[in-house]
Amino acid sequence: MRRIRVLHCPQTVGGNSPTLARAEREIGVDSWAVAFQRSPFGYKPDEVLWTDVDNLLIRETKRWQLMWRALRDFDIIHFNFGQSIMPHRILRTPKNRLRYSIIWQAYRLYAHLLELRDLPLLKSAGKGIVVTYQGDDARQGDFCLANFEINHATEVEPGYYSAESDAHKRRRISRFAEYADRIYALNPDLLNMLPPQAKFLPYSHVDLKNWQLLDGSKPGPVPVVLHAPSHRGGKGTRFVLDAISRLKAEGVALEFLLVEGVSQTEARRMYQRADILVDQLLTGWYGGVAVEMMALGKPVICYIRKDDLRFVPEQIRKDLPIINATPTTFYDVLREWITVRKHELPELGQRSRAYVETWHDPMKIAARLKAEYETILQAKSPSTEKL
Repeated sequence: MRRIRVLHCPQTVGGNSPTLARAEREIGVDSWAVAFQRSPFGYKPDEVLWTDVDNLLIRETKRWQLMWRALRDFDIIHFNFGQSIMPHRILRTPKNRLRYSIIWQAYRLYAHLLELRDLPLLKSAGKGIVVTYQGDDARQGDFCLANFEINHATEVEPGYYSAESDAHKRRRISRFAEYADRIYALNPDLLNMLPPQAKFLPYSHVDLKNWQLLDGSKPGPVPVVLHAPSHRGGKGTRFVLDAISRLKAEGVALEFLLVEGVSQTEARRMYQRADILVDQLLTGWYGGVAVEMMALGKPVICYIRKDDLRFVPEQIRKDLPIINATPTTFYDVLREWITVRKHELPELGQRSRAYVETWHDPMKIAARLKAEYETILQAKSPSTEKL
């Protein structure tokens, strides 16, 4: 039987799809990860479709070429970040565009008319359709404000969420729900906003061969606390900075590393120096950097929303090594762990590494998805079962 052919596209958000594609290849799936644009964070897919010098016409020509390849060369199309191959509807004109440019307005109409139109075409061609949501591709500000006592919608800048963007996300989710064979979410809070058939899928971006457990020696006399916000409002950075300032003013010994705007190489060097990571304090689950730090054997402080734990397997809930903290409790929690409980950090770091090996190993997640791909194709018509 011919190997299953899987196309991962069109983004590299968090490095999840490229690492997953590589793991799938290792277990006998012909997977290929394509991104439209080069990642600013250095994530490397198998193929980057657009170059920096491609004009709009060239980019759209390459988009349609990828669409043809999806129809011709693949059995499963695994979309990520809630997007498909077709252009994404543009809700706001970028600042560097002339608002009334004829070309730009024509492109907005083109994107509006074609958004997600590839889904029924792929479905009618017998392709399996999988989509993974990763964060703000599904997260809606109005829902968060109405349903979560602690949420980052209260902290992000005006316009980050809007009634228009929230409604647009709901329409896109409904469209995917109509055509997708499987829907996954990397963050359990998203499952509150996704259709009932959606399932939790752990991050799979950390290749454990490249993220080895560091020497679990005890922290030095001055513990090193690290925070690496991708978005300060979304991560609750102001609460972190306030607590750090209070602790330093009280004479508590600590070194604080704020990782922003540095290369992957420099960020990794800083990760290795840290004794503990402060991830996010608002969203309700840990992010990709927390998985990286835990893989290195570093404990993580993060806000875990208890109500969302119903979406994750029971054993994950039992194994979870995260130190839970809210914006209100964070100061006390951090103080405790870098003073009276500092000696416990190495042991918690070992547990954190074991957790990543159990739940975030790309090879294990790839095996799960391979089984799902097989099930999807077996459910197709007899003509596609022979693929």
